[in-house]
Amino acid sequence: MNAANTATALREKIVARDLSLTYTNAQTDTHHTVLKRFDLAVREGEFMALLGPSGCGKSTFLNVLAGLTLPTSGDIRVNGDPMSAVRQKLGFVFQGYALFPWRTVRKNVEAGLEIRGMKRAARRSEAERFLRLVGLLEFADHYPHQLSGGMRQRVAIARALAYRPEILLMDEPFGALDAQTRELLQQELLAIWEQSATTVVFVTHSIDEAIFLSDRVAVLGRGPGRVKEIIDVDLPRPRDAALRHSAAFVALRQRAWASLSTELDTRLDAQPQTHALTGADHVRFDV
Repeated sequence: MNAANTATALREKIVARDLSLTYTNAQTDTHHTVLKRFDLAVREGEFMALLGPSGCGKSTFLNVLAGLTLPTSGDIRVNGDPMSAVRQKLGFVFQGYALFPWRTVRKNVEAGLEIRGMKRAARRSEAERFLRLVGLLEFADHYPHQLSGGMRQRVAIARALAYRPEILLMDEPFGALDAQTRELLQQELLAIWEQSATTVVFVTHSIDEAIFLSDRVAVLGRGPGRVKEIIDVDLPRPRDAALRHSAAFVALRQRAWASLSTELDTRLDAQPQTHALTGADHVRFDV
């Protein structure tokens, strides 16, 4: 947890209790349960990673938290209030960028501020502030198709942060990027987050990414989704690339893998693969 939020470290920001979600196919009268008795508490100002195999409900939980999907049963609250009362306090970064192709980079970042009714000059100033923060101010008048994948994701992050959310939801935001860009953006995200009071819930398939970024890792079991284990990531901040080679980091990676490996389909070959640059093990479960 960043230093600015130490004082509120034990305050629960998000609390999900006994959350369940079942989809029903009316034509076939079949049911598919995605979440079942899902319990999770996220502390204010912390970086929480959700790690688990495909189909375990990680992204579904984010969608419920964002109000995009209604649960079948259970309760989810932010600061003790029901989700319907706090949705304007949330920011969402998707894996697919979700930028408006007809808007410039600056206008994309301004989108949320425009919805809020902020005046044009103030919107421009805020957008440029966050574009500067992610190193893209000189591309403010470009369009998304003129940017690389990593640059587009920077724009998406700047847009979400410019909205000043209390909670930032990130659904595999770096999953489609090459390894070098992914690790660079991980560093940049931490640098930005450490200056804020934002609570982050981050979905990933990568053990290394979860450990490097987070204060705690919630390991989810094979679907229907449930939290199997919470791993405390007691590593110093700020964090740099060298941390990935430390004995403490390796021990956490091994613990996470031990927890995950029992949840995998035994038909899958999902052994850790060594990263060509860092030597770190990256495990993916999307098949």
